[in-house]
Amino acid sequence: MTGAPAPLEGRERALGTFAVSLTTFMTVLDHSIANVSIPAIAGDMSISPTQGAWVITSFGIANAIAVPLTGWLTKRMGQVRVFAVSMLLFILASWLCGLASSIETLIALRVLQGAAAGPLVPLAQTLLLASYPPALAGTAMAFWSMTTLAAPVLGPVLGGWITDNLSWPWIFYINIPIGVLSLALTWSIYRRRNVGREAVPADRVGIALLVVWVASMQMALDLGKDLDWFASPLIVALAVTAAIGFIYFLVWELTHEAPLVNLRLFARPGFLLGVCALSLGYGLFFSNIVLLPLWLQQWMGYTATWAGLVAAPTGLLAMVLVPWVGQRVARVNPRVLSSVAFLGFAVVFWMRSRFNVEAPLEVIVLPMVLQGIAQAFFFVPLQAITFQGLAAREMAGAAGLSNFVRICAGAICTSLMLSLWESRARLHHAHLVETLHREGAATALTLQQFVESGLDDTAARAALDRLVEQQAWTLGVTDLFYLSACASLLLLGLMALSLARWGPPGNSLDSAPR
Repeated sequence: MTGAPAPLEGRERALGTFAVSLTTFMTVLDHSIANVSIPAIAGDMSISPTQGAWVITSFGIANAIAVPLTGWLTKRMGQVRVFAVSMLLFILASWLCGLASSIETLIALRVLQGAAAGPLVPLAQTLLLASYPPALAGTAMAFWSMTTLAAPVLGPVLGGWITDNLSWPWIFYINIPIGVLSLALTWSIYRRRNVGREAVPADRVGIALLVVWVASMQMALDLGKDLDWFASPLIVALAVTAAIGFIYFLVWELTHEAPLVNLRLFARPGFLLGVCALSLGYGLFFSNIVLLPLWLQQWMGYTATWAGLVAAPTGLLAMVLVPWVGQRVARVNPRVLSSVAFLGFAVVFWMRSRFNVEAPLEVIVLPMVLQGIAQAFFFVPLQAITFQGLAAREMAGAAGLSNFVRICAGAICTSLMLSLWESRARLHHAHLVETLHREGAATALTLQQFVESGLDDTAARAALDRLVEQQAWTLGVTDLFYLSACASLLLLGLMALSLARWGPPGNSLDSAPR
């Protein structure tokens, strides 16, 4: 294997930064651009919105399975060649997704698209870090984080506008020109820096075990709510398969001579802390940006465009503050900086837990603005903790492993949140109906008011039922926002414990043996 190439300079560094940041933006965008389009896709294909959520989770889990292959693929083909092939497949899959005429076909193509996208984010991260000298690593990660933060925010905005003004297939077609531009720039700048190309064997058993346990787990999570969870033999079989597959995967990867992923990186306290905090925080963040647009469109009367625009303010403060955080991450303990993120997330999620069916636009938008502050302190410090002290040869594998856990956490949390939302809504609906029967006089008065407004008896009862459903699903989603706030406080406690245990950077957290 050849030595690591020297950092880029001047115009090449600027273009390289733009190219790989554009790739990250496009790939992360595809995790969220479909969020506000799910009702439109579900309507066209005659399925429920919760079934349509498979369009999101199928991409996420295929992406998660493919990410750990990054380290092995780059050793066989080199970083730039893997990047180019993945980008070409991603562009092709995006085109075919737009042409899909059934939900089964669309989900299958989203799996292909997610798998092709797997190596792109960790390789973009690796190429970007290699483009800057070590002293500017914080600046490099700030650029990477800006795109990672902006894409989930702009995804719903762009997806909503496209859905309302064009049609949902264009949320996939938009990847084609962006992908072509990114591929052309990256190949022209980095093709002579193709680090990698070793004759390493393929860990076929590891790959098979990874696919089995991750796919089984995700299918159990997605199908569980429709099949009454463990009352279904299929869910039990999937859960057992996932558990056994995961255990075998751990044992195999820890004992195999040439493992698919280097799980021994988790022996480094800094890597373990960074990956766990980043993944759990991302799972909360991503599942919330799936829940919010669905609630706004299904129960608050927002169009896809307006549901997307509500999320837009998040990126404003984030993009302003991220460069500032990147400049200070080398001078301020990153665990302190990331604590600001988790405290901010807790406040934002708590504010959302106070929403009700009469919440005006400004009340819904305010937490989104404040969330931008939390996001600015999220990625850069936690990435600094994760990668601190790693050798250049470890970077691709470490980036692939950390992104695998992060993406997996996002897909798992989204599935769990959607399932919990439906469960809590049913519970609240039952309580509300019971209250209506108990308060018979008030219910009769409400129905009479509907009749006096011009509705017949059937339409009046339908309108009342709609109000009950709206209240139930709103109470359900606010329960989850409150749960997210509590989980964010637990992560804040984790960072506080790490500060008490290891103290300032440079102690055992950062210098654990490899």
